[in-house]
Amino acid sequence: MDCTGEIARIDPELSEAIALELERERTKINLIASENYASPAVLQAQGSVLTNKYAEGYPDRRYYSGCGPTDLTESLAIARAKSLFGAEHANVQPHSGSQANIAVYLTVLEPGDTLMAMDLTCGGHLTHGAPFNLSGMLYRTVSYGVDRSSYLLDYDEIAQIARREKPKLLIAGGSSYPRTIDFETMGRIASDAGAALMVDMAHFAGLVAGGVHPDPVPHADFVTSTTHKTLRGARGGFILCGGESKGRIDAAVFPGLQGGPLMHAVAAKAVCFKEAMEPEFREYQQRVVENSRVLCEKMASEGFDIISGGTETHLFLVDLRPFGMTGHEAQVLLESVDINLNKNEIPYDETPAAVTSGVRLGTPAVTTRGMGPSEMEAIGGLVSSVLKRPGDTSVQSRVRGEVRSLADAFPVYPGLT
Repeated sequence: MDCTGEIARIDPELSEAIALELERERTKINLIASENYASPAVLQAQGSVLTNKYAEGYPDRRYYSGCGPTDLTESLAIARAKSLFGAEHANVQPHSGSQANIAVYLTVLEPGDTLMAMDLTCGGHLTHGAPFNLSGMLYRTVSYGVDRSSYLLDYDEIAQIARREKPKLLIAGGSSYPRTIDFETMGRIASDAGAALMVDMAHFAGLVAGGVHPDPVPHADFVTSTTHKTLRGARGGFILCGGESKGRIDAAVFPGLQGGPLMHAVAAKAVCFKEAMEPEFREYQQRVVENSRVLCEKMASEGFDIISGGTETHLFLVDLRPFGMTGHEAQVLLESVDINLNKNEIPYDETPAAVTSGVRLGTPAVTTRGMGPSEMEAIGGLVSSVLKRPGDTSVQSRVRGEVRSLADAFPVYPGLT
């Protein structure tokens, strides 16, 4: 499939940038937990002629004429999202997970109301009330963290905070919590405090769809997510909720937050949801979790301190303080040997967010390439050898070669040019 033929003719400079990205994805090992490789079908939908159509409104309720094909497209995406996650209603228009979150806030909260969410340094997300984000500017935010010794959620403490602070919205989920969350308990805590429960499953939506992670839908008033990460679709967001909230959620997304939906992106979401219904997707998610566990255990065996002692999901965190290294230093060093991951705050991190004391590793992308436990053992060894001997250029040269051999053995997008 030729993705760049016309671009190369019209805009050689941009064509070169796209070609460089394709080469990067093919030749590097990607351990960034929030990234993945969308299928060729998703890429085709994302680049389709649906990008031309304005479709403000919802199926059968548009503000422009000529929306028959877009109505069909969005209806497919809605039906598939509802079926995949067992939800009464789905809104597939949010351009991102962040906008999906804000739409829920517009539905539930008034400015100044209290929302309660996981602290950013403990694995939360900046849209969950961080002071520099719109959510923190508009709403009073109360945070809960993790236990300072086990780094696990303390549901009794969360319940105490909720009873004391009386939030209007309680948020579960985040961006770097490596364990499963007890959504039934979180739902009970929210109910006892008189709050609605929102679950942000952006990171683990694919695991939920694959049946390897607890399902938040039966216990939450609202569930938000992205379609990339573990779901392996194009970048975008969506919202699940009960039928009683359908009108308010839809109004919050449009016209409350967005104008015309990106119909090519909605089409890509429809393809993503269809792919996630296949038996192969469930098998893929099982491999993602197994690979995460194996890679985590390998890093632990190499003497690295694993936050919470392990993982039950697609990601885990490594505390680098015992090695006298920052997360930023580790990220730059590993990128120099063609391994991509991200610096990440560890619970109660006192290091600036631009530096951090840890790194986050994830397995969705390497699993999509077909890698398994033996490759996770190998990758863990490569990461370890580089971090333990940061000044050894001979080690770096050897690792760079082994990374390239691994990448060549598990090609990505072999048909793209």
